[in-house]
Amino acid sequence: MKLKYGSTTFTLNLLPERLAGVITPLPVVVDKSPAEIIAAALDGCHNVLSSFRPGEKVVVVTSDITRYAGSEIYLPLLIERLNRQGIADHDIEILIALGIHRKQTEHEHRRILGLLYGRIHVSDHDCDDPDMLTCIGTTSNGISVSINRRAVEADHLILTGTIGFHYFAGFGGGRKSVLPGIASRKACMASHFTVLNPGEGSGKNPLATTGNLEGNPVHHAMVEGCALAKPAFILNTVLGADKGIIAAFAGDWRDAHEAGCRFYREKFAYPLVEKCDLVIASCGGLPKDINLIQAHKSMEYAAQALRDGGVMILLAECRDGFGNGTFFNWFRHTRLEEFEAALRAQYEINGQTAYSLLQKAQRFKIILVSQFAAEQVEAMGMLPAQTLDGAMELAAELLPENWRCYLVPEAGSVLPVAV
Repeated sequence: MKLKYGSTTFTLNLLPERLAGVITPLPVVVDKSPAEIIAAALDGCHNVLSSFRPGEKVVVVTSDITRYAGSEIYLPLLIERLNRQGIADHDIEILIALGIHRKQTEHEHRRILGLLYGRIHVSDHDCDDPDMLTCIGTTSNGISVSINRRAVEADHLILTGTIGFHYFAGFGGGRKSVLPGIASRKACMASHFTVLNPGEGSGKNPLATTGNLEGNPVHHAMVEGCALAKPAFILNTVLGADKGIIAAFAGDWRDAHEAGCRFYREKFAYPLVEKCDLVIASCGGLPKDINLIQAHKSMEYAAQALRDGGVMILLAECRDGFGNGTFFNWFRHTRLEEFEAALRAQYEINGQTAYSLLQKAQRFKIILVSQFAAEQVEAMGMLPAQTLDGAMELAAELLPENWRCYLVPEAGSVLPVAV
């Protein structure tokens, strides 16, 4: 079987008796083209769009290159609807929701905008530029929400992106386009800090977990932040394992997102009868393994199928390295208690991800196949390998004699759930 790794693949040779199952999303029958799916979703926004007037300014927020959403398909269709309402190209701006991520290259802008590149103005959000930020209010738990000034000054704000699992916000998409997507670094950090329970040493809030919105404090903070921005509507896609658009949800920023999350949970949660000694997981190739911060999501999901003390082989090329310059520095803390205390003292989103990774590295034996140097992988508590074959040889030394495994070819898109 071929398993994706960056833009290439590894071949897995496994005896049938060793395989407990292949964890994949449920098959989805799609009888419309991506353009037809998007068009049908936008039809539901006719009443809102009909209120737009010529000369009004529109900002369309969309995801960066680390979160492929099908933007090169849906953005031209959305802009076409705006043009029909008399909104001229020069009154439209596409704002890339970087959060705290790096700026995009020209090539990446071309990939995100598709045929619109060079026609519609595009800019990257900068969470650290005070001149481009303005405060829009404060959430009930005291988070001061400053977001991109262009989004605030526009007559209409439209949020776009894709819905998928998120390891502590429950799901991506929807409200995340505002907070953290186009928010200040301080607001990003504050919203993510809610993942921790109040009180030193009390750990992570158990409701801040993958696939859950109910009572999730991170989701709640993001919802309040988004409400302050007053988006006109959202357009969110749902992608299949091949990254093709299988569904789209558009309309009220809260209702449409929640409908999309329900659909996603139904299609991409895998019922799990038992856990195994070994899980072999591929993130699904680019862009889901573009860096370690992104690849961690696949690690988190695949870990749900693994017994305590079990072995995971994670295929994650990480051609862009860690994904942020401060991420690796957090692994100077090797004890979880010490790590949590440092995180509470000076919270960083990257630190939260590093903390979550170290938790799994100490609960399981994780073999990482990547482009990282061996000493870097070891410093993060994992075992390094350069190839899948090499990882399998290493795993064999760590597993019981009668081990069985799950194979997860698209670990960034499916959540094993115990039944």
